[in-house]
Amino acid sequence: MKLIKRLLKQKEVDTELESRRDRLYRVAWSWCRDSHLADDLTQQALIKALQNITSLRDREMLDAWLFRILSNCWKDHLRAQRETVDIDDTELIGDRSPEEHHHESQIVLRIRQAITELPEKQRQVVTLVDLAELTYNEVSEALEIPIGTVMSRLCRARQTLRSSLGELNQSHGKTEGRLRRVK
Repeated sequence: MKLIKRLLKQKEVDTELESRRDRLYRVAWSWCRDSHLADDLTQQALIKALQNITSLRDREMLDAWLFRILSNCWKDHLRAQRETVDIDDTELIGDRSPEEHHHESQIVLRIRQAITELPEKQRQVVTLVDLAELTYNEVSEALEIPIGTVMSRLCRARQTLRSSLGELNQSHGKTEGRLRRVK
């Protein structure tokens, strides 16, 4: 009977971890800009999570715990490699004309470039909050930094993005100078 309960619990853990795989991958990709490396980092993080699942004290903090593991895997990789990775060009899907497709590709490329130019610590926070949709508290836990540091890094990152991407708003006739959050 204990074996059955243990197997059911393991299946539940596997399901929860698998449901978070895409978010982990997107964040890993936003940090490294390499689909193969992002996949490797995600896999490493999930393996470490499975191996250390008993150390998770509060299941409510699962996301923060997983992103902390992913962050540590990324730091380990940076220590080992110490090299910069170029941004990959990704195709946009839809029923747009070639001109619209090209224009949107240029915008996406410019946004990615602006995010890449952010200092690493700001880039990590902005991708965890805006891409992975973690709360400030979860980001604080994941990166092991105070919540005030999360807020200040996010504020600085958004200010930098706003100023570097201001020409995008002007080219679209928008005078507000505000970035919209794209999911």
